[in-house]
Amino acid sequence: MPVGPGDGSRPRDPGSGPSHPAAPLPPVHHPVFARLLAWTGGAAARGFADLRRELLAGASGTAVEVGCGPGSNFPYYPAAVRQVVAVEPEPYLRRAAERAARAAPVPIGVRAGVAEALPLADGSADVAVVSLVLCSVADPGRALAELVRVLRPGGEVLFWEHVRADEPGLARRQARADRWLWPALSGGCHCCRDTGAAMADAGFTVTRLRAFRLSVPAPLAIISPMIVGAARRG
Repeated sequence: MPVGPGDGSRPRDPGSGPSHPAAPLPPVHHPVFARLLAWTGGAAARGFADLRRELLAGASGTAVEVGCGPGSNFPYYPAAVRQVVAVEPEPYLRRAAERAARAAPVPIGVRAGVAEALPLADGSADVAVVSLVLCSVADPGRALAELVRVLRPGGEVLFWEHVRADEPGLARRQARADRWLWPALSGGCHCCRDTGAAMADAGFTVTRLRAFRLSVPAPLAIISPMIVGAARRG
């Protein structure tokens, strides 16, 4: 069901993809991690309910959620969102997201796709949502360029990501973990990416930002530095 932007203008079809897609990336398949994420998704969604509401505050019109996982954000979309195009590359997680979409408070369509080649037309989205996603994409710069492409001028990215620590000691631990262990255990996640700086490099202007530390057991301190906020496309 095509829906339009939040400004009351004529409905807009999100379309199927760019006119000149880039070279395809390898398929995403993390069977063990995907099952673990889907199994814990319900509890994680409830445990982070306030954070997910903060993430999605102000969303309206046509939204694209990149790397939606099992659909943990779906219950928290505000009524001002007319439609969500939820993109998920991992087959097991995509099936879980399709089930979650049936109970969502807004219309959600789940599609196969990767962040670096989104299945949406240019300028077809009012808002893009990324939560714990840019840490795991194969090519963050290309993924951010895709967000620029699919967002209308003035559209927003709403983000919740864990990022590189400001403390040098913890940042070194993150870098060591990223070199081999952590991505292998966590579906390709990298905990030492400076996502805020990457967004600025891609041309986004951050309009809302809160940095915080997640309370986690000591062995997981490498993923504790996080940011949540919004950035506007020029």
